[in-house]
Amino acid sequence: MVDGYYKIVREIISELGYEYLKNAKGSHEKWQSRETGKTLLVPRNLQSRHTANAILRDAGSPKKL
Repeated sequence: MVDGYYKIVREIISELGYEYLKNAKGSHEKWQSRETGKTLLVPRNLQSRHTANAILRDAGSPKKL
């Protein structure tokens, strides 16, 4: 069974300076950048590589999965 991309995305955005704020609606979490104040929504059941790459791109990461 596929574990998904949540743990990988969480680690990468944490390294970029994002910190967990709170749970959002459904199975999503809000993360916010300490430097820019930008907010990201990250689903805990992240199964799509394309969605994971879009979140990383929005966060400003050059990495792709």
